[in-house]
Amino acid sequence: MRAIRSILPYLKDKWSYVVAYMLSNLLSVIFSTLTVGMISPFLNMLFSKESALTSNPGFHLSKEGVGDYFKFLLSDFIHQHGDDKVYGLIFICIVVVIATFLKNLFLYISKYILNPLRNGIILRIRRELFSKIIQLPVGFFTNERKGDIMSRMTNDVTAVEQSITSLMELLFSTPITVIFYFVVLFMISDKLFLFLLVLLPIAGLVIGRISKSLKKNTKTTQEKLGNMLSIIEETLGGLRIVKAFRAEKNRNDAFEFENKHLFNLNNHIAARRELASPMSEFLGISILSVIIWFGGNMALSTPSQLEPGTFIVFISMFYFLINPLKALSQIFYNLHQGKASLDRINMILQAENNIVDKNDAKQISSFNESIEFKNVSFSYEGKDVLKNINLKILKGQTVAIVGASGAGKSTLVDLIPRFHDVNSGEILIDGTNIKDFKIDALRKLMGIVSQEPVLFNDTIANNISLGAENAAMKDIEHAGKIANAHEFIINKEEGYQAIAGDRGTKLSGGEKQRVTIARAIFKNPPVLILDEATSSLDTVSERMVQDAINHLMQNRTSIIIAHRLSTVQNADEIIVLEQGEIKERGTHSALISKQGIYNKLVEMQQVLS
Repeated sequence: MRAIRSILPYLKDKWSYVVAYMLSNLLSVIFSTLTVGMISPFLNMLFSKESALTSNPGFHLSKEGVGDYFKFLLSDFIHQHGDDKVYGLIFICIVVVIATFLKNLFLYISKYILNPLRNGIILRIRRELFSKIIQLPVGFFTNERKGDIMSRMTNDVTAVEQSITSLMELLFSTPITVIFYFVVLFMISDKLFLFLLVLLPIAGLVIGRISKSLKKNTKTTQEKLGNMLSIIEETLGGLRIVKAFRAEKNRNDAFEFENKHLFNLNNHIAARRELASPMSEFLGISILSVIIWFGGNMALSTPSQLEPGTFIVFISMFYFLINPLKALSQIFYNLHQGKASLDRINMILQAENNIVDKNDAKQISSFNESIEFKNVSFSYEGKDVLKNINLKILKGQTVAIVGASGAGKSTLVDLIPRFHDVNSGEILIDGTNIKDFKIDALRKLMGIVSQEPVLFNDTIANNISLGAENAAMKDIEHAGKIANAHEFIINKEEGYQAIAGDRGTKLSGGEKQRVTIARAIFKNPPVLILDEATSSLDTVSERMVQDAINHLMQNRTSIIIAHRLSTVQNADEIIVLEQGEIKERGTHSALISKQGIYNKLVEMQQVLS
């Protein structure tokens, strides 16, 4: 029941589809019953000495009423053709063909209705999931593997899709079929039907135990699949390193471990799942055999308790009932698998996002005075990252943040665009707490150039104008020229329409970085955050990128995370971080004269270089 309750809310806005699906299934079952049920009165009339009905008895919803009405139709048809019973056979064939056609027509309509219903729900889940992923704070993904996130958006969503189909069948198709057949079987022979009710719970108990055993491993399977996708994603992303360090065997062993585990788990589940269908059919045929024995005795007894034709119809209808009963095991498996997958999806959908706009958040369109950190502290998972930071950056200043790895440099600058929120203290822009501004408006003020250039598998033009709609080509080219990227771009066969490749793989390191600088220039932000964009480049590329950065920094407030200290000697102020605290601050010459932490960092770099 928990599996049903977890999926049912997705149908709440789709009741018109549900009702249409239910009605089409009902009509399909009615005509399916008609195909078999009408045979009994015809057989009794054609192959016995039973007299024909010459007067119309009218249609009544009862065993005798339905039977007599069709006897009259048959008798009347035969009478109109010279009392030749061959025409009775023709009548039977025509009715059976028409009933079968209508049965399959409504069955097709039910499937036709189900597809947009199911696909619409999946569209909604994928949309909500992706929207939630890009809204969640950066910190959420620190402990999440990208491969597992991808698995939830693909395999888990597919499992939910299958479970929706199963839910529709369980609630609005299979019950209609079973109940309708039960009613007809009871109308045919109440005594034989009651005997059937005694046997069916035995089959249901066996099928239920098999279905319950399938539930245990479905969630584990999805988790293992996520682990395997993570290994694939990590290996493809670091393929050069894998080859350079001859780690092919290490990566292959890691993949093989997860792959083999998933193989064994799937085999275990499949063995139980595939057992359900033949077991259901075996139990159904076993029950059918008992019914044939019991009903046969009723038909052969003297006097006969059951007409032979009626007995044949009862057996035929019960045989048709076996398939929907047999399908229940697969339906329950899909529901349990869907429930496990939906739990994994909901872990993301229900994840708390603390970085949101206030109800009365204000717009901000310009930066006029300063960015100020007042007693700012930040911790992550109980570990202090920044402690009591006090810093004021005036408009037009260039401020460099330096320190050893792990000192908190990147975290400090990530607080300004609210990639994280402070735990205590506040960050002010022009005297107003940044939490009082709309996040989108706040981030419009800032351009970011990271150490690792981030490009998408799109055209160079679209990478430069990222986030902008209907960007003018002249503005894109202007940004490319200032970033020293225009020349290499136009030398490509497709120019600005050339594809950058997955993560920019079709461009060199220097070219990628210049495209990201062009992106920042195109945005034209008043505040610039630079995460030492030249640290991983060769000398020639570094000179061209540094020249582009110098153009970019003109007339802007710049905050630079500096790894190469030689690049920040002209900064208005240098902030030295150590273990999350500001230990020194001042100009390059003032800090050198102090002979403190900064001076030691400079000396170490000079020795290493």
